[in-house]
Amino acid sequence: MFLQIKNSQDLVKIVDIQELFDPNSEIVHGQDQEGQEEQETDIYQKEEIVFPSGEKLPRCWLDAHYRESVAA
Repeated sequence: MFLQIKNSQDLVKIVDIQELFDPNSEIVHGQDQEGQEEQETDIYQKEEIVFPSGEKLPRCWLDAHYRESVAA
């Protein structure tokens, strides 16, 4: 899966999809997609990545307690 770094056009290939889905993990391992050669795996904060369309990641991927929020 490819995601984008916020406020840039840089794409990141997510290495471990389960890590992305885990709301208890604040980071995700990915490879920056620059040039033609495969890049080293790096660590990205989930709050710093979005879908290539600019849409934020689903709250259930970021917050383990998303169901406990009180609706106002």
